[in-house]
Amino acid sequence: MRVLNFTAIAAVAAVAITAGAGMAKADKLDDVINEGTLRCGVVLDFPPIGYRDAKNEPAGFDVEYCKDLAKALEVKFEILPVTWAERLPSIVTNRADVVFGGTSDSLARAKTVGFSIPYAIYYAQAVVGKDSGIKTFEDMKGKRVAAAVGTVPEQEFLKYAKKWGTEKLYQGYQSENEVFLAVAQGKADAGITTNTAVKPIADKYDTIIAGPRMAWGTDYTSVVGPRKDFGWLNYLNLFVTHQVRSGRYQELWGQFVGGEAPELRIPGVMY
Repeated sequence: MRVLNFTAIAAVAAVAITAGAGMAKADKLDDVINEGTLRCGVVLDFPPIGYRDAKNEPAGFDVEYCKDLAKALEVKFEILPVTWAERLPSIVTNRADVVFGGTSDSLARAKTVGFSIPYAIYYAQAVVGKDSGIKTFEDMKGKRVAAAVGTVPEQEFLKYAKKWGTEKLYQGYQSENEVFLAVAQGKADAGITTNTAVKPIADKYDTIIAGPRMAWGTDYTSVVGPRKDFGWLNYLNLFVTHQVRSGRYQELWGQFVGGEAPELRIPGVMY
């Protein structure tokens, strides 16, 4: 019968625990607090959610959310301008700690990055040239339609373009500013954006008017962080709920968009 050396076993276990503790990696929440700076990726060609003001300073709903998160963490903030296509890569490459950028929480994207609960809700709408003749979504068939590369509106519209056989007429741009300029200059008949951006753009360009709502559903957007940093994602979830509970969500929505902020709860889902 073998006699177990419990003293030796305990010693080995202690070494294993110590080694494991040494290998433990602090998550993003600890990293941000220790660094003392929150790096926020923000799309700045998405007025009034993200844009540059008259002094060329970052402004808008998403910029204020970044500032609020930094304040809650008691750290400084840094705004990193990103294009629509750069949102996810900025997280994967650790260029940004978090992204506020109207990012739809798709299951495909969730294989790459992590998502908070929804912090803003939008629906897709077009801005169209005054002489385009576009009044309904069906009127966009056979027209030159533009959208930002890597966005859900692009992906959704291309499904219809494929069904219509008009894929060659589609125009993809790196930023929404380029989309709006293309419509303003008559290079595209319509540009797809969100409902919050339609009025500012129609007011900015004399040749652009508000167009129809797109045929697909409501767009739930989330704060984006590293996929495996669960402590960070949990904190982001709590941050979103505190923004709503404190009234800050409504305050910022009223300031930048106007009116009653959309209800973030999804029927039949616990949020």
